[in-house]
Amino acid sequence: MPIYNKLVRDRIPEVIERTGKSFNTTILSQEEYIKELKKKSYEELEEYMSAETNEEALEELADVLEILHAFAAVHGSSIHEVEEIRKKKAEKRGGFQERIFLVDVED
Repeated sequence: MPIYNKLVRDRIPEVIERTGKSFNTTILSQEEYIKELKKKSYEELEEYMSAETNEEALEELADVLEILHAFAAVHGSSIHEVEEIRKKKAEKRGGFQERIFLVDVED
């Protein structure tokens, strides 16, 4: 029997159940949940980095976005508030559209 020991999406137990397989789950404490969300964010970013097509990349970005929604919620906020903060930072410091790569700064 494979051992996963990882955070999964809410409906994964239903998906497994429909296959007729048995499984075990547990509900994480808030502290454990945040720790596992952080681990999951690395997993999803690695999957994005490994994507070989635009379609795969977009699928993985959707997973990253789902994690961002969860992070906002655990911090008592929403993705909308995070987006407002992002916009203010972009106005003040810019975004990444111009592809500027800083090589060095002379003292």
